[in-house]
Amino acid sequence: MTTSRVRAFASRAGSRLVIGLFGGLFVLGVGQGASAALGVAGAVLSVALSLGAYVGFVRFFEQRTVSELQPARAPEVLVGLLAGTALFAATVGVIAAFGGYHVLGQNPVSVVGPMLSVALISGVGEELVLRGIVFRVTEELLGTWGSLAVSAALFGVLHLTNPNATLTAAISIALEAGVLLAAAFLVSRRLWFAMGLHAGWNFTQGGLFGVAVSGNEAKGLLVGSLSGPEWLSGGAFGAEASVVAVVVCLAAAVPSLVFAAKRGQWRAAPWRRA
Repeated sequence: MTTSRVRAFASRAGSRLVIGLFGGLFVLGVGQGASAALGVAGAVLSVALSLGAYVGFVRFFEQRTVSELQPARAPEVLVGLLAGTALFAATVGVIAAFGGYHVLGQNPVSVVGPMLSVALISGVGEELVLRGIVFRVTEELLGTWGSLAVSAALFGVLHLTNPNATLTAAISIALEAGVLLAAAFLVSRRLWFAMGLHAGWNFTQGGLFGVAVSGNEAKGLLVGSLSGPEWLSGGAFGAEASVVAVVVCLAAAVPSLVFAAKRGQWRAAPWRRA
């Protein structure tokens, strides 16, 4: 099959969605392996690999400038990191106020390395796949509302493969992270803020407060313990399965979605445009 025929086939939204999703997940898996073997250096390599693969995908199959990564915006990443940190700190603060989180001690600074690696890989790799490909391409087929629903649901379903995952945890992830991160992308239609937000949230819960990240045990600066009813603490999956996390994230997501709509960032479904 010639290059022109491959491009013609892949120019269809459905083809790009399938190729981008499974290709992106493969690259993400390779990056996670590199991180496990090389630590933070492997995570940096994974980030570079994911960004390079995404740029190659867009330029080859869509033949356009990668506007969602241009220009590179360090301030957007920084604001995202701060926002993710603040949102999880607010979440764990409310849980603690109701007696669901306790600090049992602290660990040396060296423990944050693995959590930094996890945060970098998930923040960049997962956003490129879920928002850069799934959300953006699905939006061509279903409009922004449909894309928001599909990408959030898929994000929740993918987390069912995590340790200690439950249906409640998957629904919580879909509502809090799926909706919030889509809103973060929609505000500017660039990925930098969403990547920073995702990384900041993950690093704060595991690297600072020492609680499970999406079901995966974590060692942070604080030795944290979640207890009490699962609706409050999130149970073994971690605080992300808590009702508190859902409320906090939706409280940030809804105004962001409204702001994006006022800026004209929403797209109607094809049949409504017609």
